[in-house]
Amino acid sequence: MTSPRRQLTQSPLLDAAFGVQPAHRPVWFMRQAGRSLPEYRRVREKIGMLDACFTPDIAAEITLQPVRRHNVDAAIFFSDIIIPLKAAGIDIDIAAGRGPVVDMPIRSRREIDSLPELEPSALSSIGEAIRNIIDELRDDQALIGFAGAPFTMASYLIEGGPSKTHQKTKAMIYADPESWHALMRILTEYVKVFLGVQIDAGIDAMQLFDSWAGYLRARDYEEFVAPYSSEIFTFVRERSSHGGRHPIPRIHFGVTSGELLGSMAGTGPDVVGVDWRVDMTIAAERVTTAVIAKDTARQCKPLALQGNLDPALLFAGDKAVDREIDRLLTTTDQLISGGKISGHIVNLGHGVLPDTDPEIISHIVEKVHSW
Repeated sequence: MTSPRRQLTQSPLLDAAFGVQPAHRPVWFMRQAGRSLPEYRRVREKIGMLDACFTPDIAAEITLQPVRRHNVDAAIFFSDIIIPLKAAGIDIDIAAGRGPVVDMPIRSRREIDSLPELEPSALSSIGEAIRNIIDELRDDQALIGFAGAPFTMASYLIEGGPSKTHQKTKAMIYADPESWHALMRILTEYVKVFLGVQIDAGIDAMQLFDSWAGYLRARDYEEFVAPYSSEIFTFVRERSSHGGRHPIPRIHFGVTSGELLGSMAGTGPDVVGVDWRVDMTIAAERVTTAVIAKDTARQCKPLALQGNLDPALLFAGDKAVDREIDRLLTTTDQLISGGKISGHIVNLGHGVLPDTDPEIISHIVEKVHSW
């Protein structure tokens, strides 16, 4: 299938991701599609989260709302990390105030082996929504595709819902690594199908969220998680470059993942997301060291970074926000000019908090674009 992907020649986000000088510093926000916007809450009054994700016109509308309001440089496709699981027929839902929940957690090899295959046809509404979104975006606004990483999906399946310890997940890793790898292989295929549908529909970039990877030791991440994320990034590069096209940029992000930044960079993304707990100078050092270590010829190009404003900063007022943006952009400009990173995309170090004033988000966009 030939992707209808647009040829964006003036996209600040794509330029920054690929190490090209952008017209201005690009900015977008994780969880910009929803939560803090009154127009989002109106749309969601009569429809559940997963139903909204599977309804093309609603998913497209929610994706586009923050683009219209804030003039961000990218739309992030409105979806959820459990969509591939739901589309495959797994009994999983989103509980209000809690998150993804599984009635029958997956904890045995028999249960793993009985997991169904995910057919692309089960995600046809996703492709339709993406095509609708693209029709409404300007040529300088990228559409970022979305997927949760296999480790994070596995944790929900094993724990039965969100966990503060991930003890059952880690127990499987340590006690039954063969079953763990069997589960990760299945979930990796789910993610590839999910992203394949998005790529074929025309997304301009993608981000892989590994929300819970920060709970792992680096050596466990390297052995039990990194190979699968790497396989996904390889798949995205190959699928999106079909027909001789330039591959789409690949962004990797995790929460509380400062100690894993080097390992995450080693899985093959073009951009590494940094949460607010790590200084960008330290993040750049960890990422660059890891990339050089993988290239014995030391001819590699540094990666771009994304982040890393504290979501709580948005409650401190314009002056505090402006000071932090000045500090962040000054630091990242120095890192770019010094060859430590290839580019920078402004974002929060995690998602927009639900009670954030939308006006401060618009203010940040204006501030970054005029810097």
